[in-house]
Amino acid sequence: MTDHGFGIPIEPAPWDRDLSPLPMVKQSVKAIATDIFNRISTGEYPFGTRLPAERDLAETFRESRATIRQALEFLETYGAVARRAGSGTFVSYRSDNVRRSSAEAAGYLNVSSIAETISPFEMNVAESILEPEIVRLASIYMSVRDLTKLGQQLARLEAIVTDAAEFAEVEKQFMMTICEGTHNSLIVAMYRIMHEVRRQPQWCANKNRTLTPVRIREAQRALRSLYNALERRDVDTAVECMRLYIASTHEDMIYASS
Repeated sequence: MTDHGFGIPIEPAPWDRDLSPLPMVKQSVKAIATDIFNRISTGEYPFGTRLPAERDLAETFRESRATIRQALEFLETYGAVARRAGSGTFVSYRSDNVRRSSAEAAGYLNVSSIAETISPFEMNVAESILEPEIVRLASIYMSVRDLTKLGQQLARLEAIVTDAAEFAEVEKQFMMTICEGTHNSLIVAMYRIMHEVRRQPQWCANKNRTLTPVRIREAQRALRSLYNALERRDVDTAVECMRLYIASTHEDMIYASS
């Protein structure tokens, strides 16, 4: 595809690759959203930066502020931007090339070797550092689609009564979705390493031993509270929910490994 004046190929917009029904938007709204996305994908609007104010975009595109607002809402639906009340609209999209590079970098590590050498205490230290920050960023940057996917995974978790292995697997998917909702490729790559370590047989065995029906119900309540806080964009509550969840799972892992 042609570039946008920066020598960088324009990536297909997320909605062009989406086979599900598109939100109902006017063609003018979609055209503006596509133009803004092209500027994001080519680096004119880099990741993490604030977009021009709605009134400035309205002047640039010679459209009403209402049309601009609809275009930004459409972009937010696909995770390209994150809108913060009182602060503005920020770029939350990274190119596929950046995501691929981060994933490939994580693949060079020997996950099995890491899993064999770290202790539950070391894992808890890593979780305590990384996961609250992941949740903080996700509270800000998760798109509507990210939250929809997370809600679907929560529904699967809440339907499980006694199957510890299934609960542990879906819980990992739930946490990875939160991480991906940060739209920070480096954090996703780092968390994927931890995610793969926890998939190793010795870690799965310990985790499954802790997941009695009672503990599954407690975890379901904790993850529901976390989801509700993320949905409300309540950063402080979401981070506190995550810290409490880490503390409870740490106690379980220490007991299971002793």
